Amino acid sequence: MRTTNLLKMGLFLAMSGVVCGSALADNCDGRFTGVNQSVDTLDLGNGHTLTIFSDRGSVTSENSAQNAIGGCGGYVLTTPDGKMRLAYACLRKNKDGDSFSDAGTIEPGDSRGNWTRTGGTGVFAGKNGSGGWWESTMNDGKITSGTWGGNCK
Repeated sequence: MRTTNLLKMGLFLAMSGVVCGSALADNCDGRFTGVNQSVDTLDLGNGHTLTIFSDRGSVTSENSAQNAIGGCGGYVLTTPDGKMRLAYACLRKNKDGDSFSDAGTIEPGDSRGNWTRTGGTGVFAGKNGSGGWWESTMNDGKITSGTWGGNCK
């Protein structure tokens, strides 16, 4: 159950392209949504579990080009002390067919995760390394939404 909650929180997140450096001022922000497509949890024994997920969703922004839909995949690793670490990667495409990828994490005990742009085409080309934060604001185990911000260069 706790793994599912972290998955929901971070995951669709994962939906956003989203604390790359709190020293950097946010110049872009927006919202993200995600819907679980698949979730598989492996019990590795001795209190270790690995949950692998994929989802589909959107990222929107009123002050940047980050308005796109696509998919994400990732994992949640739970250790015997109950701590969970989430990591993901996403690929999204805008209405013109330009695409970008991002990857992110959320560390045990954090309420916000981080994201970093890892590639892009068209309006997203040459913006690798931009990044920021993301935070889940609502989830029900299947659908997640949240906010994000950062430096979109």
